[in-house]
Amino acid sequence: MDYEHFLRSNMLVPIHPLGKGAYGCVYLAYSLDYGLVAVKIFLKDKFDKKEYDASFELYRKRKENFFTTILKSYYEGDLYSFIIMEYSNMNTLNIIAKQPHIPLPSYVLRALMNQILAGIKTFHDSGLIHRDIKCDNILLHSPHGSGLVYSKISDFGFAKLEDLTHEQTYRAGTIPYM
Repeated sequence: MDYEHFLRSNMLVPIHPLGKGAYGCVYLAYSLDYGLVAVKIFLKDKFDKKEYDASFELYRKRKENFFTTILKSYYEGDLYSFIIMEYSNMNTLNIIAKQPHIPLPSYVLRALMNQILAGIKTFHDSGLIHRDIKCDNILLHSPHGSGLVYSKISDFGFAKLEDLTHEQTYRAGTIPYM
């Protein structure tokens, strides 16, 4: 699939790929409505709309900013669909995790960890289980000129509504992190 052609045909200007996951890829793109955005393109048949609806409800109800914001979603065509999300401009938590030789002040690490844990708590309080928390799914964002860094939980592809009536008999998530 030519993702760039797909984005252009949906009035988005592709800039470059940001990453690839189990069900598709994420592109940095420009939208006339929103400016710079992250666009997640996924195989329609691999997408569970019930889980997306539950996740979107979490976005709608939240008062905190612990999650990437979904700006718009499209369920078009027979094969692919896409979600337009806010773009987090500082990469993922891997930028810190993979550079242990660059020490960060403990107050910075504590602040980021507090945000991540508060986000997971909000997620669980909403009856959802993320099932794929890892450095790649924690995005870092610094609002222009603020000097602040915020962590945001992303990628609800494995998210599931909590089900206390059935025991889960299968695994979900990224193998090295399970």
